[in-house]
Amino acid sequence: MTTKQKTLVGGVSILGVAGIICKIVGVLYRIPLAHLIGPEGMGVYHKVYPAYNLLLTISSAGLPVAISRMVAHYVTVEDPNNARRIFKMAMRMLLALGLLTTLLMLLFSGQLAAWQGTAETKAGYMAIAPSLFFVCVMSAYRGFLQGQRNMVPTAVSQLIEQIGRVFIALPLAYLGMRRGGVALGAAGALLGSTTAEGAALLFMLFRHRKADRALSLIAQQQGAKPLENGTIARRLIYVAIPITLGACIVPLAGFIDSIMLTQLMEQAGMPAEDALIRYGAYAGPVLTLINVPTALAMAMSTNLVPDIASGLARGEKEYVAKEAGVGLRMAAVVGFPCSVGMSLLAQPILYLCYRGSYTAMQLDVAAELLQISSLTIVLFTMVQATSGILQGAGKQRIPMYTLVIGVALKIALNYTLVRIPGVDIHGAPWASLLCYTASMIPNLFFVTKYTGYRFNAMDVVLKPLLCAAVMGGLVFALWRFGFGDPGHLNGFRLTAGILLCVLLGAAVYVLLALKTGAVSKEDLPGKIRRFIK
Repeated sequence: MTTKQKTLVGGVSILGVAGIICKIVGVLYRIPLAHLIGPEGMGVYHKVYPAYNLLLTISSAGLPVAISRMVAHYVTVEDPNNARRIFKMAMRMLLALGLLTTLLMLLFSGQLAAWQGTAETKAGYMAIAPSLFFVCVMSAYRGFLQGQRNMVPTAVSQLIEQIGRVFIALPLAYLGMRRGGVALGAAGALLGSTTAEGAALLFMLFRHRKADRALSLIAQQQGAKPLENGTIARRLIYVAIPITLGACIVPLAGFIDSIMLTQLMEQAGMPAEDALIRYGAYAGPVLTLINVPTALAMAMSTNLVPDIASGLARGEKEYVAKEAGVGLRMAAVVGFPCSVGMSLLAQPILYLCYRGSYTAMQLDVAAELLQISSLTIVLFTMVQATSGILQGAGKQRIPMYTLVIGVALKIALNYTLVRIPGVDIHGAPWASLLCYTASMIPNLFFVTKYTGYRFNAMDVVLKPLLCAAVMGGLVFALWRFGFGDPGHLNGFRLTAGILLCVLLGAAVYVLLALKTGAVSKEDLPGKIRRFIK
């Protein structure tokens, strides 16, 4: 394995571990939050996030990737001065976008609540609106540092965001519930998120100064022509717009879900309160748990963009093809066991996390949703990996187009299935499966076309799938015959059973992956390789 490849794996490890910790903290944070504001309050809380995520994606998704890619290029060719110019111009653009989106959410908070048919969300929109400005500014710093292959500050800032939510949002949610019920309880939790984002931004300001000093140590290439501001702006926009549009597709689908799903269930004869609770269970516990393993996919995509861009800047075609293959293999090795394991343990995990916040019937419905939704993990992981490769290769329009197709199919299937009595909310995860499958297949084709990588079904699909299947069989047998119905287990046995299944499953999967060659020792970080020896 080359030094650069070690950097890729190391970067994924740093962001991936931090991302998983953040997602786990996010799951744990929602447990006491659900106790504080109840199922209906969680429905209100999760109705705010789709519109927020959409505006956040519009303002801050494409430019950080563009910064990362362009900075990586100029650092590789030893031109730190132009790398700094790119950052400064991008910062101006993100400041303006952050301010604009914050004002839009504040001004249209009432209209957004009316569209969703849930008036209680207005206070939540106003509470979380300043977070858009904080995240936009912070994303400029993250893109600049990621372009230098420095992933640690991003990881730490993500941890600050999540830990801040626990210590700030929960007290504010409690105070909101006491003063104004469900609406202010959810708004208090969202205001805590805004405060946590502000704290993370202060940390990134500090780390940027240190990174800028490190950039000064790179010898400036003689004769390098300074880039004009207009040229930088045009290049940033050229790269960022298709990435932003592509990144907006999934949040847009989530926003449409927040409008469609409850209304479609009501059209099928379900009472409005029950529809809101079912939507809250799907958008809350289910999707929150799904997002835990997908943190690795996000880390992989973030690392692949500057990695592929650097390889192309050096003209190393073989390196680019090799790194594309590593990225796809890592996506499959992570995605398959997470999909299988979470699907099998859906019911016990939900009972452990949310018993007391939801009724047994609601938890059983959520478990059925999670069993299906878990299968999207491997698809999402592959979509993220292929998108990162294509964005690094300068083909950022392709993931945008494939996601448009996928989301269009998702909306059509939602509209068809959710209106059917007895199917209702269960149609949503099946629609997501179709969405990511339709995006993944053409992405894989274009990765092979533009990177020179020859797709290897044995390494990318069959080996990790076989290992995950064996692991799944053992986990299923252990839970079925060793523990049984989670509704009849106390907290200690439930926790012990889940931990035993996860640890056994992980150990079996790792051993099988190493034995079959799904993962080679060269794929592992140096410290782990030395430990194995």
